[in-house]
Amino acid sequence: MKKSIEVFMQKVKARNGNEPEFLQAVQEVAETVIPFIATQDIYKGKDILLRMVEPERVIMFRIPWVNDQGEIRVNRGYRVQMNSAIGPYKGGLRFHPSVNVSVLKFLAFEQVFKNSLTTLPMGGAKGGSDFDPKRKSDNEIMRFCHSFMSELFRSIGPNTDIPAGDIGVGSREIGYLFGMYRKIKNEFTGVLTGKGLSWGGSLIRPEATGYGTVYFAQSMLATRNHTIKGKDVAISGSGNVAQYAAEKIIQLGGKVLTLSDSSGYIYDKNGIDQEKLEFVMELKNIKRGRINEYTKKYPSAEFVKGETPWNTPCDIALPCATQNELNGEDAIKLLTNGCICVCEGANMPSTPEAITEFHKAKILFAPGKASNAGGVATSGLEMTQNSLRYSWTREQVDKKLREIMNNIHTSCIAYGTDENGYVDYVKGANIAGFVKVADAMLAQGIV
Repeated sequence: MKKSIEVFMQKVKARNGNEPEFLQAVQEVAETVIPFIATQDIYKGKDILLRMVEPERVIMFRIPWVNDQGEIRVNRGYRVQMNSAIGPYKGGLRFHPSVNVSVLKFLAFEQVFKNSLTTLPMGGAKGGSDFDPKRKSDNEIMRFCHSFMSELFRSIGPNTDIPAGDIGVGSREIGYLFGMYRKIKNEFTGVLTGKGLSWGGSLIRPEATGYGTVYFAQSMLATRNHTIKGKDVAISGSGNVAQYAAEKIIQLGGKVLTLSDSSGYIYDKNGIDQEKLEFVMELKNIKRGRINEYTKKYPSAEFVKGETPWNTPCDIALPCATQNELNGEDAIKLLTNGCICVCEGANMPSTPEAITEFHKAKILFAPGKASNAGGVATSGLEMTQNSLRYSWTREQVDKKLREIMNNIHTSCIAYGTDENGYVDYVKGANIAGFVKVADAMLAQGIV
């Protein structure tokens, strides 16, 4: 079996040798899915996984825009439409200097499995630009978004590809993007999710990824007769996912100790309560400030410059920042300090070395494709409401989100439980996500 995986990866590397993030994502899936394929006659000889790792379409375009000084700037825009076997393409847009084809292909590949796990009819895609929204004025961001959409509109639509937000793309950016799409197409459709409530958005959508991550952690802990109440929690990041993961932890009686950004992390031994979290939300969402400003408001807290929070003793770790933020050494520190559960809020934040350590220790570990699927699940619910021209209540959406996260957890257990009873959530998520997409691809033939 090891040889089969090596042969498969050699084929993938031959075409994608300069794309490390994408290769990392494919390797993780191959190690669990290829042994499963070998036991299933229906998939043998069909090269399903090899077809699945090849995007159906990669779109790249230039984005010219004018800054406030009247100077012309040019960025690159992308959309990777990975797989549409079970529904129209669905996945976020990321505006960040690190964006390139490798990063977007890895995210789109992960999105295929994540969307499949939700059981909603959505294919996988991802897009964005190497544009950096930091320190840009509202007018500059508006001009950039309008230029970006003036090209992207050709490739998306409510029944074709429905983008959402991601890093660097929040409600402000979604508004500017939607405004240009509506003007160009002369139609009001649910072509983007993450919209404002007054123009087609869904309640709970901003909270969904963070809330869903905590709901998944709650389900994992229940398998070992634990709850979140009374647990110490380390969270990385301080953006949308981290903020609402912290909020839900607080609501469930846990104690949030850390938040972070690219400059470092804050540690509050007294816990980040709802009042303190509201300060962070205003700091990051409105003032666009840095996390170290927290210690000026709350001097009993510490700021650790240039570090991630994984030195912090905790019961639960929620990596909610970005890919590969938690490495093997970090994993050992967490385990040494008594961590019993790691639940990914970001996409692929744990390196392969870290995941190996978690599995060796037999702790609860959930990969992002399962645990952070709440965001895209609620985007799917927003699409449904747009199609119905109707809005559900906050309670209705939250109930549906809980049900979806519980169903994903159940699927992971079904495919990931080994003979000793340990649940390998990576294996469970990969196989459960693969089966639905693979069956659809087989049914539709070689297309």
